[in-house]
Amino acid sequence: MGGCFDCCVKCLSGMPYASLVATVLCFLGIALFCGCGHEALTGTQRLLETYFSRNFQDYSSLVNVIHVFQYVIYGTASFFFLYGVLLLAEGFYTTSAVKRIFGEFKATACGKCMSATFIFLTYFLSVIWLVVFACSALPVFIYYNMWSTCQAMNALPDGAGRSQYCMDPRQYGVLPWTATPGKVCGMALVSICNKPEFNMTYHLFITAFTGAAATLVSLLTYMMSTTYNFAVLRFLGREDFCTKF
Repeated sequence: MGGCFDCCVKCLSGMPYASLVATVLCFLGIALFCGCGHEALTGTQRLLETYFSRNFQDYSSLVNVIHVFQYVIYGTASFFFLYGVLLLAEGFYTTSAVKRIFGEFKATACGKCMSATFIFLTYFLSVIWLVVFACSALPVFIYYNMWSTCQAMNALPDGAGRSQYCMDPRQYGVLPWTATPGKVCGMALVSICNKPEFNMTYHLFITAFTGAAATLVSLLTYMMSTTYNFAVLRFLGREDFCTKF
């Protein structure tokens, strides 16, 4: 019983907790971003073709872009799942559990090269994902403006003056200026505001934005852990020292 307990203690003491937390956060963030983002794009397409444009040619380019983004989402989910597993394995590689279970720890040239490669890839992905994170805020901003307009209309006494409130996606570049009707005002806008599809799409974009933020935090955590692990392999590999990062 004591031997089993000691073995568990050794494994837990060498657990790469930062890499483990980053992996869980990465999987959670990517799941939210990809799943909710895919459904939010579908809901946006449905709202545009139902209320803001009667001619498919007006938003055909946007539909093509939405479909491309949805396919990119599939690839993004698969890539980050694989990359998260690889980074977690790299974290385990440089922990004290490796030294205590398999003997004396020796950093090979291949191990150092792998750690340096992961550092470069993680920095590169972090920069790219920072752009993705910023872009994911744009639909949230657009839907927030529309939601604010809906709240302002609902606050009017007896619905007076609702005809003065409009929503025009053309001003955001979502639709061309030749699209008809293009903008929706008054009671037609109230009808959109009361649709569950609108509120669902808005909250899906918010959730996707939150998932993008969680993924960015996980990548930053990966950056710190991989850099620290490389420093251990590069400078302290010959000493009786090992990382728990």
